[in-house]
Amino acid sequence: MTEFSSRRSHQAAPSPITASFEFFPPKSDKMAETLWTTVKRLEALGPSFVSVTYGAGGSTRERTHKTVERILNETDLLPAAHLTCVGASQSEVDEIVRDYWNLGVRHLVALRGDPLEGIGSRYTPHNNGYPYASDLVAGIKKIADFDISVSGYPEKHPESGSWQSEIDNLKRKVDAGADRIITQYFFDNDIFDEYLDRIAAAGINIPVVPGILPIHNFEQTMVFSAKCGTSIPQWLARRFAGLHNDPETRKLVGVSIACEQVMDLVDRGINDFHFYTMNRADLTYAICHMLGMGQQAPENLAA
Repeated sequence: MTEFSSRRSHQAAPSPITASFEFFPPKSDKMAETLWTTVKRLEALGPSFVSVTYGAGGSTRERTHKTVERILNETDLLPAAHLTCVGASQSEVDEIVRDYWNLGVRHLVALRGDPLEGIGSRYTPHNNGYPYASDLVAGIKKIADFDISVSGYPEKHPESGSWQSEIDNLKRKVDAGADRIITQYFFDNDIFDEYLDRIAAAGINIPVVPGILPIHNFEQTMVFSAKCGTSIPQWLARRFAGLHNDPETRKLVGVSIACEQVMDLVDRGINDFHFYTMNRADLTYAICHMLGMGQQAPENLAA
């Protein structure tokens, strides 16, 4: 019986799997150094694009712009800049959009954004801003023909009262001009399959890219998942039990879990993935290497 983890390495042709990576703008010179080391290492994998997040209320606006600009100028990567509706007027957002286009950026990730008070707080649209992500997508398309990614939630957004309202909101974003859906991370692939069925039933047919979170710190992942509505299966918690003071084993377990998840999705017909890197290269690089990205088999080995 062939082990799933070695299955793709038996292929003589280059892997058809593609991936994109998400970074967040650094808050200090030390964090900037760490991020840039990560960017340069992951660049070798040839991702389809890399995205840079945007803080609540535009709190990282300048740092996001500078990070995107550096990636554009100093690498061969295609950067996608995150943009939200929170904390800015429509005219301010439009100016940012035009600045990105003039800079040479052609891909934006359009999001409603978290409330200024943080996840879990009540969202209130800016008086003179774009109220929701669908409005933002439509506004961006009026300015220039950007490639636009939007978010999707396989387990519903925490603020969605029903699946009907969740899918209706997603369809509004697609109808406004979205080109791609990137999902919140999840750990149960059956949940993703059910989500695809809901989307298809609504007549949504743009690409849906599953978001994958390699787990570096299980305790932090549990806290954030509770806020964003991602369920933690019991089997996942058991994998990390007793490893609080064992970072090296945690890394191995994190890589193993993500590889299992992605390989299973490949078996289900998925070949494009979006990795939430947390600005660290080690786990994401190992997982993508296992998937065959950036690999060239030695010529003296049989296919």
